[in-house]
Amino acid sequence: MAENIQSVTDSSFQTEVIEASKNQPVMVDFWADWCRPCHMLTPTVEEVAREQAGKVKVVKLNIDDNMGVPGKFNIRGIPTLLVFKDGQVADQIVGAVPKDQITKVLERHTAG
Repeated sequence: MAENIQSVTDSSFQTEVIEASKNQPVMVDFWADWCRPCHMLTPTVEEVAREQAGKVKVVKLNIDDNMGVPGKFNIRGIPTLLVFKDGQVADQIVGAVPKDQITKVLERHTAG
């Protein structure tokens, strides 16, 4: 995993995502090891994390190891990217989407 993406768990989610999103947007990549589209999306997420460093915090959550958070946020398919801002879900991207689609969503939350 890229050095600028940290893994979060059910227990660290409140601090690392909800609380952190009050200072800057946080994008959570919900994934699993068996999910091929998740692996296809990983380099894109890593690239976005590098480019948005300092503007957006990017974290990954393995849904097989952490079942509480995905259930709470109604994650039905992976990969799913949720953008949190001010402690709330601000946006959602489902599927292995192109980088520019992710960037456009993040720009809505970092502009201004």
